[in-house]
Amino acid sequence: MIPSPPLFLLLLGLMGAHATAPVSVDLRTAAAMAAGLCNTRPTDLVFIVDSSRSVRPSEFEQVKVFLAKVIEGLDVGPDATRVGVVNYASRVKNELSLKTHKTKAGLVKAVTKIEPLSTGTMTGLAIQFALNVAFSEAEGARVKSPDISKVAIIVTDGRPQDNVKDVAARARDAGIELYAIGVGRVDLNTLKQIASEQLDDHVDYVESYSVIEKLTKKFQEAFCACSNAATDVVFLIDGSKSVRPENFELVKKWINQIVDKLDVSETKAHVGLVQYSSSVKQEFPLGRYNNKKDLKDAVKKMAYMERGTMTGQALRYLSDSSFAPAGGARPGVAKVGIVFTDGRSQDYIGDAAKKAKEQGFKMYAVGVGNAVEDELREIASQPTGEHYFYTADFKAMTAIAKKLQINICQEEDPCECDSVVKFQKKVEEALQALTKKTGGRVEEDRCTGEQDRLRTHIPQTSPTTHTLFLLPVESEEEFMTSEL
Repeated sequence: MIPSPPLFLLLLGLMGAHATAPVSVDLRTAAAMAAGLCNTRPTDLVFIVDSSRSVRPSEFEQVKVFLAKVIEGLDVGPDATRVGVVNYASRVKNELSLKTHKTKAGLVKAVTKIEPLSTGTMTGLAIQFALNVAFSEAEGARVKSPDISKVAIIVTDGRPQDNVKDVAARARDAGIELYAIGVGRVDLNTLKQIASEQLDDHVDYVESYSVIEKLTKKFQEAFCACSNAATDVVFLIDGSKSVRPENFELVKKWINQIVDKLDVSETKAHVGLVQYSSSVKQEFPLGRYNNKKDLKDAVKKMAYMERGTMTGQALRYLSDSSFAPAGGARPGVAKVGIVFTDGRSQDYIGDAAKKAKEQGFKMYAVGVGNAVEDELREIASQPTGEHYFYTADFKAMTAIAKKLQINICQEEDPCECDSVVKFQKKVEEALQALTKKTGGRVEEDRCTGEQDRLRTHIPQTSPTTHTLFLLPVESEEEFMTSEL
């Protein structure tokens, strides 16, 4: 047993089945999650869990562990995330309504007591129940609002004995975001019929219940949002004739795929859109649309300009107009520019690209087809590898949208956090539960400012391993000032 000093820094990485070494992980976010410092956006979340006879009792226990671990990463409360659980087989049982438990501890305890029903597999009936009952105001769901997400996570291991396609479509049309998790011999086509778009983000498959836990981190991150995550995001889109009309439609879908990941509201993310070719056109400024529906509708209406490729002129417009207070930009708020192009610029980009970065804008550069990678690197912020992306095919842009993470969260620094005592307690609890240790090398940590990050190279792990790195210090003063 490792001795327990007064204070630890918990560095937690949950590695998936196909992890490769070395893997770079932002450990401050992981530490904040472990300490309960991560705020989640207000969400009504309902788990819909298959407990048919094909799910063995031991496997159902693993499903409950998965549910509990996802819940542990949420900001549970009446004004934050409310959680319900629907259990189904041939019949449906409302185990926990959205109004039943107002604390994380109460939820987790209740989840451990759920018993399998062990009959058939009526997945469509369960989704219908969630739509009509679980997400009703009578059961604790909140009135539909752009500021409150409605999410259902369906876990199933078999082929349904009823129709799921139509009822899932009705649920999606009602504003419920559907995730489908399949296990073992599940019918993959069924998962696709259930899940929301984009399917790559909303469909998951694991080969057995023993590794379902590897999905925990994905769902914790999906619901994790910073309380001070205000940002101004402007898309700078190449509308030159080389793009072609059919590909321009794909570009608009790609923009909306990224918008789906933002917390769009009056106080959080604002989004602006600029199109350029031989000239520059502002489609809409920052702050015009404060909900995702109106914003995405405006993106869909963007008309294709055609003509040339004046990327330098567009970058100057971004700095001088889009991110100016007169253009709707907010003082003191993080600024993010996303530049998309499919070809070589017809004007010089160097000075304009440099100016944007010198002004503190975080710049992403995305290129397709004949885009010049040297130009993309010149536009992109440092580290370049995290801020520039290239693909030869417009149809592969979905993969770029998944990789492009607009990380504008100012995570609470465990070195400065008011909840350091709570943080310490969580670490010591994790230590007591530790049954397996693996090695890791901390690469850097100065722990002296908001811009510093804790990162590590984590060795390859098995699908079900939880990797814990515990760094002892002798005192709180040493913790606040020392270099590890």
